[in-house]
Parts: sequence; C-alpha cells; structure tokens
Amino acid sequence: MQTATLTIDPAFRVGPVRRRTFGSFVEHLGRCVYTGIHDPGHPTADADGFRGDVIDLTQELGVSTVRYPGGNFVSGYRWEDGVGPRELRPARLDLAWHSTDPNLVGVDEFMRWAARAGVEPMMAVNLGTRGVQEALDLLEYCNVRGGTRLSDQRRANGAAEPYDVRMWCLGNEMDGPWQIGHKTAHEYGRLAAETARAMRMVDPDLELVACGSSSSAMPTFGEWERVVLGEAYEQVDLISAHAYYFEEDGDLGSFLASAVDLDHFVESVTATADAVRARKKTSKRIHLSFDEWNVWYQKRAASRPPTGHDWPVAPVLLEDRYNVADAVVVGNLLIALLRHTDRVHSASLAQLVNVIAPIMTEPGGRSWRQTIFHPFAQAARYAVGDVLRVAVDAPTYETAKFGDAALVDAVATHDAESGAVTVFAVNRAQTGPVRVEVDVRSLPGLRTATATTLCHPDHTWTATADDDTTVVPRALPAPLADMRLTVELPAVSWNVVRLAG
Repeated sequence: MQTATLTIDPAFRVGPVRRRTFGSFVEHLGRCVYTGIHDPGHPTADADGFRGDVIDLTQELGVSTVRYPGGNFVSGYRWEDGVGPRELRPARLDLAWHSTDPNLVGVDEFMRWAARAGVEPMMAVNLGTRGVQEALDLLEYCNVRGGTRLSDQRRANGAAEPYDVRMWCLGNEMDGPWQIGHKTAHEYGRLAAETARAMRMVDPDLELVACGSSSSAMPTFGEWERVVLGEAYEQVDLISAHAYYFEEDGDLGSFLASAVDLDHFVESVTATADAVRARKKTSKRIHLSFDEWNVWYQKRAASRPPTGHDWPVAPVLLEDRYNVADAVVVGNLLIALLRHTDRVHSASLAQLVNVIAPIMTEPGGRSWRQTIFHPFAQAARYAVGDVLRVAVDAPTYETAKFGDAALVDAVATHDAESGAVTVFAVNRAQTGPVRVEVDVRSLPGLRTATATTLCHPDHTWTATADDDTTVVPRALPAPLADMRLTVELPAVSWNVVRLAG
C-alpha cells in the first residue's frame, strides 16, 4: 500500500475561513428557478410558491450567499419586468438560453426566498445590453430606504425596509463572445469603472466585483484581468473567476487532478492583480470572487439549449447527474478554494437546484441530494476558524493535462477557541487505498479523532430520487496515538477527519 504524510501546524496559517466561500448561484436558467426553488403547486410551497423542501436542503447544504439572477441570463435582463403585480409582468425572450422567462419570480420574490433560506443575496447587474443608469436604478430599488420613486415603488410592492444588498457583480463573463453585449477588456473596464463609481455615490460601502476571465483557457486570460483592473482598480474590491471541469475521453486521472488547474487559476489572477497594484503604487489589494465553479459536462446533450422557434419556459437544461468521482473533484476544488482563503474571499457553486446542481427536484414531486451535495455540506459545516496549509508528502502520478499530481491532496482548519482541527482530504488513486499518517505533534491538546469517507467501489455510481443514500459519508477508522493519526483513504474518495481535545 502506498503511503502519504500530512503535517499540520497552527503556525501554517493561511487566513480565516470565510463563510462566503460556501456560496451558491441561482440563475434564471432551465429549471433552477421554475420547478426548482419556485413550484407553487408543490405540497411544501409557501405563499410565494417557494418549495419548503428545497429551502430545507439549502440550509442543510450550508449555503452562505446566493448569486442572482445570472449568469449569462443577466446580460439581457430587465429587472423592472419582475416587480409589481404578477399578472402585469411581461414574458420575455431569454436570448442566453433560448427560453422564455415569465417573470413570475423577480427581485422581491428572490429577496424573500433568500431571507427564508437564511442566505445573503449577491446581486448581478446587466452590463451587456444596459449600463450605468440601469444599475443605479436597481441599487435604488434595493437599498434606498425611501423617498424616491424606485425606493417607494419597492415599499408599495411590500418591502418597507431596504434589502441592503452588500455584494454586487458588475456584469457577467463579458470576456466571452457568447455573452450578450460582449466587450473588449478596455470597453468593459471603462464601463465597470463608471458603473462602480456611480454606485458608490449612492452607497460608498458596497462590495463590487468586476468580471474576470470566464475560464483560464480563454485566449485573453491574464491580459483581460490586467486591462480591466488597469481601468477599474480603484473602484472595485474583487475580480471574478469562473471554472468548470469534467472527465473527458475517459481520462479519470486528469479529472481527479482538476484542482491543480484551479490553483494555477487563482495564483495567476492574484499575480496579475498584484502587478497592477504595484504599477499603481497603491496599498489596496484586489481579491477573488470565484463566483462560478463546479463540474459541468458541457458537451452532453442536456447542455444544448433549444433552437429555432422553440422558446420554452423552464426547459430541462444542464441537468448533469453526478457520480462519486464528480463528488471527489468537487471536494478537491473546495480544498483548493480554502487553501487560497487569503485571496479568495467569495465563491459560488454553480448552481443550486437542478442546473449542474447538488439538489435535484421533480416538478411537484420529490427532491434529492446528488453526490456533490455531501462534500460541500461537510466543508460548510466543519470548516471553522483558520485555514492551515497542510504539508503533504505523497506519491505522485502522471496526468495528461496537468503533469505530475499528488495522489493525496488536503487542507485543514483550526478553531483556536475550541482547539479542534478538521482535515479535508481526497485520494486520487484509482486502484487502491493510500495509508495516510497525520502528524499533529504541534497540537498536543488533541485527544480524539473521528473520520468519514465518501466513496464507492464503482466511482460512476449516481444518486436518484429513489436512492440518494447508498453513497453518503460513512465512518472510517482513524486511530490516534502518540500525536500521529493513521487512516486508510479508499480509492477515489473524499474524506473528513475531525480531531478534538
């Protein structure tokens, strides 16, 4: 059996665990909103038509923030269509996903859903077909207490108090030619700076996110960030990053090492941002909002939008069914995000329900947890205190995409108040377990250890409405003696080890 060693020391502090790392994303795309979070005929639906079972699962998942309403959808969105009496709201063509949006759910409904789910709203403004004034109008509607036309309209629509939205995305994926209103880096950077400057005249304490690259594979990657931040550095707080991964042509080894690419993404963007910082001679740092990330099989039929004269409401789109290997990769991507907590200040798993999502629903019927639900829920629950960089000494294997990758990857968190330590680890080995020794001699107060693993002999196992419990985190032996813990991580597995005094 191959072996690996993990060394944990509270001196290896990266930064605090940020609750916004455990964000998600609700876009008007496919069945995410309609028959996802909103399904008036469902037995658990509330007065607004929101599914109670989905709210319960959202809370179980541990979601902290939710980005809304897009995504590609936002680049053609007219937010005014989604407020006021529902019977007066117009249906509109959604060019991004070749669908029709009935506008039954809009800003007010989403804000009520967010309050019931206990999540922080993260709003995106349309900088594709719209601009500065429309962003200001939405900000006024959401955040001004009263006494103006739009704030009084919100009050008349039932929200006496402002929504006080703190985080705002200045458009979405404007580097992508597929985006409605796609712009060059110079064009977008100027527009983002102008929009941000005006929004801060209303509320100087907003947290504003500029669009970064929609993929590290984009031909403009790096240069896009340099130019955009050259224009907007003083006006924004964060720059976005988007990354999706999938197993391609049966190359499981590369897929399991996807976090290597996410590490590269984060390090490249922060290096570029810091270069702009140096050129501008400013003490301010720009951090990352990794506000779209997940496993997404973009080449599958389910990811192809309707065409021609077919403009359906809430079509089945992007409804990937996730297997065990997908869950391991999602867990590993969370490890990478936590590992960069000093620079990644927000992240959003895309998306929450039905659309490349941890939660699935039947219209009017059952809901269930996909395999990727479990690593996210465990990380959101058990990552507390400070993130510690783990010194990993593990065998490596060769991948076609990323070169040599370690068989074991891990990160840890340390709660200074209780002394507890949690280790999150994946085993990328495909054929057998890896014995891992965890050295915690620098934390002499630890006395007990428990561990769980998520794995299955068939890494292609997927959850369904009939069975979402065959593969869930199960107890794993983790004896602790002489300040060393030994645990055998099964092949293709996500693992959580918790140590306490």
